[in-house]
Parts: sequence; C-alpha cells; structure tokens
Amino acid sequence: MLSFAILLFFAATGLTLNHAEWFEGQRNVARYQGVMDAAWMKTSDPNAVAQDKIVEYLRRVHRIKGAVSEVHVDEAQCEVLFKGPGYEADASIDRNTGKYNLTVSRFGLVAVLNDLHKGRDTGSKWSTVIDFSAALMTLVSLTGLTLIFFLNKRRLFGLVIAAIGALLCYLAYAMWVP
Repeated sequence: MLSFAILLFFAATGLTLNHAEWFEGQRNVARYQGVMDAAWMKTSDPNAVAQDKIVEYLRRVHRIKGAVSEVHVDEAQCEVLFKGPGYEADASIDRNTGKYNLTVSRFGLVAVLNDLHKGRDTGSKWSTVIDFSAALMTLVSLTGLTLIFFLNKRRLFGLVIAAIGALLCYLAYAMWVP
C-alpha cells in the first residue's frame, strides 16, 4: 500500500504522456516589461553580469519560479531562462539601459504532472523520489512474482499468465515499433 499512490501517479501520467495532444492549448503566456538597475549589467568582466541580483529582482518583482537553466551574456543583452515543471520564464535585458522583456509561460496542471513523471526541470531531489519510486515498484513486482511460488494450486497458472503477458509485450514491440 506504500507504493499505491506513486504507482497510480506514474500509471495516470504515463497515459497523459502518451496522449499529449489531448491536453494541448493549455498554455498561458504573460508578457512583462520593466527596467532594472543597469549597473548590474556592467561588471569588471565584460562577458558577465550580476546574475544573483538580476535573478533575485525578477523573482521578487514578477514572482518568477523555477530554477535558472541558462544565462547568456553578449555585448548588447543578457538573457536569463528559468525552467520548472510545466513552467518557463525568459527574460531579455538590454545591457546598456537595464530595460527588459519577460515572457512567462505556464503549461497547465497536466504539463506539470507530465514533467514530474519524466523528471524534467525538477531538480536532483525529485530525481531521488523517482528513483525511490522505481525501486519500490520493482520490489512490489518481484514480491508478487515470488509469492506465486508459494501458492501450489495457482503456481503453474500464474507463471503461464506472467509468460503470456511478457510475450504479448514483446510481440507488440516487434510488430509495431519501427
């Protein structure tokens, strides 16, 4: 029963991942403009900016979430990309004036759940949860398989059904996967 909720989560999101087209169009995009301190754009290194101050400012003013996934700095502008499950924000900042354009995209609950299933943009701690879940589901599966050996009256039938299930999976792969 410990693995019930996580098994249900991964089973349901496996279905939503396989049929992503059912959930298209749930994207919500917001655009913002503003001006931040232009001094943050000028550091002793011409190819760097005060990244911590920029990120903190965007998080505070626009409630940006997600991890910083990329920072690109060139002579004219700085781009900061934030990503999280079902979420991304992209800021483009003029290095001379501090003026910026920010686009925040939210992709809906199903996208959040799908990203959690895949571990995309979720960080190392969620990756540990996925690994633990996989190990727990493997243990539950192996426990069920092992128990069939202790049921003398159902052992042969259970093993035959397990073999048929494995054979059907292989045949589906062999026939339908290019």
